[in-house]
Amino acid sequence: MAATYDPNNIFARILRGEIPCKKVFENEHALAFNDINPQAPTHILVIPKGPYVDMDDFTAKASDAEVAGLFKAVGEVARQAGVVADGYRTLSNCGRDAHQEVPHLHIHIFAGRDLGGMIGRPKA
Repeated sequence: MAATYDPNNIFARILRGEIPCKKVFENEHALAFNDINPQAPTHILVIPKGPYVDMDDFTAKASDAEVAGLFKAVGEVARQAGVVADGYRTLSNCGRDAHQEVPHLHIHIFAGRDLGGMIGRPKA
């Protein structure tokens, strides 16, 4: 069961203009901005404008237009950032075990260096 959406999470506050961001792209359904704590030379977050906790909540409740708008935004952001030729990674954490920190769906775009293997190895 998905967590309850918190309308005061940091991304909701960014969407309302209460907290500034370094916007790199916006369409009707999504906003993209530079991460304030980048984990790669290019680290951009793409968020839906609607109140969705995570990918599970989004894919269960969002309209087809919202789903298309978010994923089109991810592709457009990668192209505009110039990272397609060398490659990039997208990541969306969903829930406790994935260490989701903000209860608003967000897709990370990482690029600009060798990003290593897909996931970390389990701790012994």
